[in-house]
Amino acid sequence: MSLEGKVAIVTGSGRGLGLAYAQELARQGASVVVNDIDAGVATDAVESIVAAGGQAVAVVAAVGSTETARALVAAAKENFGRLDILVTNAGLLRDTVLWKMSDEDFDLVVNVHLRGTFTCVREAAVEFREQGEGGRIICIGSPTGQRGNFGQTNYSAAKAGIVGMVRTWALELSRAKVTVNAVIPVAATAMTATIPFFKAAVEAADRGEPMPDFFRHDLGFGTSSDVGGLIAYLSSDEAQFVTGQAIGVGGDRLQLWSHPDAVESAYAPGGWSYETLQQQFESLFGDKQQSIGEEFPPLPAEFAPEPAA
Repeated sequence: MSLEGKVAIVTGSGRGLGLAYAQELARQGASVVVNDIDAGVATDAVESIVAAGGQAVAVVAAVGSTETARALVAAAKENFGRLDILVTNAGLLRDTVLWKMSDEDFDLVVNVHLRGTFTCVREAAVEFREQGEGGRIICIGSPTGQRGNFGQTNYSAAKAGIVGMVRTWALELSRAKVTVNAVIPVAATAMTATIPFFKAAVEAADRGEPMPDFFRHDLGFGTSSDVGGLIAYLSSDEAQFVTGQAIGVGGDRLQLWSHPDAVESAYAPGGWSYETLQQQFESLFGDKQQSIGEEFPPLPAEFAPEPAA
């Protein structure tokens, strides 16, 4: 087992994707600190890992605060003696369009996803630097943070911010031999179960049946367990050369996301006045503007949801 002797923290790991990450890390030999806000769910997660021959303990707390971040690192050290891996997965949704989004909806999502990632990574970084043996940090992003999505101002802002922080942390922690990467999962979870486009795939997964190839291959949409292998790989010594990357995974598909870069440049002597932009912007950039939102191929007829009565 490639992670034998390693110790990992996985936030938001009581169920769903987080649980799949924690179980796979344990299967590869790591001891795991499970985290959830529901004590019963956290206990069940720990028991599932122990029953499979692994080691795990639970910290029941909401991420976001420095106190929770410190409690997670303390649990790793007190129970297993060290920390080697941090996976920041905890999250929630409060979806609505911009003009209906409340301050509370915005603040809650940003606090859990963005601030929670920051506080946990900061505490792990301090521990990794003190240990002096490197480390692995994996932050969970989303296609919404890469492309945007209708009704998800708060979530897209937080997930885009996470990838931006990952790039900065990869630079800052390189001398300490700590790698920092973002994983962009696409999988059937409670967050995707309500999306009609994925209905046939989610229902197949719920029945314990293989997802149709259209979803697994064409869309790169799979189950939570499809993502665990990448999490374990990025946590391993073999991935010491991978840092600062945003890597997508789902179903049968693995993707390396590009970093934002200029797609076209133009120059005007003396700079770009309003009048010059009026005259030239459309001819220079009109056909080079970038698309927004996720773009899916047409849904085959056999998977289309039935129209509402």
